[in-house]
Amino acid sequence: MKKGSGDEPVVPRSVAVIMDGNGRWAKRAGFERIRGHERGIDAVRTTVTECARLGVEALVLYAFSEENWQRPQREINLLFGLLERFLVEERDTLMQNRVRLLHSGRRARLSPKVLRLLDETVALTAANTGMRLSLAISYGGRQELLDAMQQLARRVQKGELAPEAIDEAALRSALYQPDLPDPDLLIRTAGEMRISNFLLWQVSYAEIHVSDVCWPEFGAEQLAAAFRDYGRRVRKFGKVL
Repeated sequence: MKKGSGDEPVVPRSVAVIMDGNGRWAKRAGFERIRGHERGIDAVRTTVTECARLGVEALVLYAFSEENWQRPQREINLLFGLLERFLVEERDTLMQNRVRLLHSGRRARLSPKVLRLLDETVALTAANTGMRLSLAISYGGRQELLDAMQQLARRVQKGELAPEAIDEAALRSALYQPDLPDPDLLIRTAGEMRISNFLLWQVSYAEIHVSDVCWPEFGAEQLAAAFRDYGRRVRKFGKVL
């Protein structure tokens, strides 16, 4: 059904963001790529606080993909150094906004320090009753589906689950964060028109908004524009209205 009209933003229940363009922003400004990632943290803080203030129930940020492990090791080290800082320095922001932190992705390749800080922040915010924020770190949509299928296959092998009982609900239960609602709105920055292996199961019926600005430039104004665009959409979910 139609969610809204005019210029008033309509707040989605659930939002996912592909944060793209840090490197391009830095290159245009004459900086090293890492400066773009540093500035991107400001955009993360703004987006998290604005979404929490406006009443978004769930926000998923694509922070580091499985494919990103192919980047130069120096850049990977710098990125995870920024992540470690974020997990400590933004705890007050999360607590003040009653945000509950979650993680979507594989844990095997994350360092002990990253896992410790991540788990500590998840535990610290576990009782918060506001927006749920999931950081997709070492995440891939295909990998998530593979991991879910292997989990279900192990249950079948143990006799805990009949093959014919594997339906959409069973597969959803094996995803990284099965309790999060599917995104109503998927935002991508830097003008790119790709899903990039992000939440392949969950974005089946998401509305897609592409912002031309690079992620370090994404702020409250651009978020409001995305919500206005979302409000003009007619959501049919395969039905005839």
